[in-house]
Amino acid sequence: MADLEDDGGEEVQRVFDALKALKAMEDPQARAHAISEFLREQPGELQELKALRRDYVLARRAEKATRKTIAEEIGVSPSTVQDIELGYSGSGRTRGPIGKGKQRGTTDDGGPSGGKA
Repeated sequence: MADLEDDGGEEVQRVFDALKALKAMEDPQARAHAISEFLREQPGELQELKALRRDYVLARRAEKATRKTIAEEIGVSPSTVQDIELGYSGSGRTRGPIGKGKQRGTTDDGGPSGGKA
């Protein structure tokens, strides 16, 4: 994992510390209850975090930043930046193959898919 002191790492480290504390709770019932609370809230929080990250990627692409540059800035691969930009998440197992010379999310004429021009 990258050095957590770089680029917001202090906040990230606090999240990891909180998760460690949750796992280290001595009372099994209290730990299970706390984990249930966390898991109940977590999906919505992750969606918000993903949206914030996507907003950044889209803003940088609008500034004509390359996927490679953005990838270096946020600590992911250029293909992950492409997936974020196109709104994909997960493993990609449910995505169809892309044709040679085409990017995911484009039509045969190279335009964006989904009916938007």
